This record gives sequence, C-alpha cells and structure tokens, in this order.
Amino acid sequence: MRGHCHCGAVYWESQAEAAWSCYCHCADCRRICAAPVTAFFALPHEAVNWSGAEPKVYNSSQGVERLFCGTCGTQMAYRTARDGVNLHLYTATLESPGTTPPRFHVFHSEHVSWLHLHDSLPRYAKLSGEE
Repeated sequence: MRGHCHCGAVYWESQAEAAWSCYCHCADCRRICAAPVTAFFALPHEAVNWSGAEPKVYNSSQGVERLFCGTCGTQMAYRTARDGVNLHLYTATLESPGTTPPRFHVFHSEHVSWLHLHDSLPRYAKLSGEE
C-alpha cells in the first residue's frame, strides 16, 4: 500500500492492512480539505514509512494534528490523541484508492444537506459505535 501528495514531494508506504476505512462528514474535515466529505483509513503508526520530504504538521484543535505536504498542500494524514494506535490517512493519497473503499460514515449528523451518497453503509451521528 503506497501513497503520495499531488507534487510527489511526500510519499508513504505500508505493509499493514487497513484497520478500518470511512467517510468523514465533520465540519473540520470538510474545511481542511475544502470538500463536502472526505475518506480516511487507519494504519498503525509504526507501520507507516514516510519518504521524501517530511510532512508538515498543523495542530488543528486540541489533541489533533493534520499532516500535509509543505510544497503543494495536499492533506496526507490525521493524528488524534483519541487514537494512539492508528494514523488516519486520507484515501485520496493512495496510489490505488479503489482498493480501500469506505466501510461506514462518521459525523453523519454534520453532513452537507445537498450531498446524497446512495450506499447501504452504516451511518454514525458522531464516531463509529456512538449514537
């Protein structure tokens, strides 16, 4: 599994399998990516090997870091103190994004009203397992 930013300055790869994958509809993700929804998947922190330029880090809120390319601005990953095991990587950075489809929706209570994704995936108001 490999991924990179738009300009190719930042690369990552891993031999691990994704722990989970999802769509995120939260306002923070929408704003940071300038998109109505984004998709993530999780890999253990130690299973991700970065190469090329080091990703830059933006502390977007308490306990949350967003990793991005300092050259082109591509959002690469999300780290949160709530999940000390996994790094949340943006599915769009994958060289083959079709291999890791989302399995559920999170923060669906914040979804953009005009966006209608017609799938049968579970939808959680907040995080998975929360009402």
